[in-house]
Amino acid sequence: MTEYYELRHTVGFEETNLVGNVYYVNYLRWQGRCREMFLKERAAQVLAELRDDLKLFTLRVDCEFFAEITAFDELSIRMRLLELAQTQLEFGFDYVRLDRGGGETLVARGTQRVACMRGPNNRTTPARVPAALEDALAPYSSAVRA
Repeated sequence: MTEYYELRHTVGFEETNLVGNVYYVNYLRWQGRCREMFLKERAAQVLAELRDDLKLFTLRVDCEFFAEITAFDELSIRMRLLELAQTQLEFGFDYVRLDRGGGETLVARGTQRVACMRGPNNRTTPARVPAALEDALAPYSSAVRA
């Protein structure tokens, strides 16, 4: 099985709705947070490029829900690289509830498609996925270059 980058998260009251379960938009926020923390922890060189002129544009996100989660549930958000193209990446995310007894329950699954761009904000153009990003993602990938 392919390795994954993991972000642990404890659900807070502010992430739930009036019924008491997690509001759907939080799953998408957690995708973004997982991707950001991956860059911080595993791809420092890419962060430097982001401060220069590299941009990572999110083109598409989705999430399919299998079970509800509530405040104080412990989650593991697990990111993998699904596809690597010249200028785009597709990530997969598994949202796993970690039970006290050591069990795990898959509660949702999502994807995120990202395009690499460079240039000033009003004239960005597609750019190759940086080699440093490819290298950082290699342990979390079963993807082949498209």
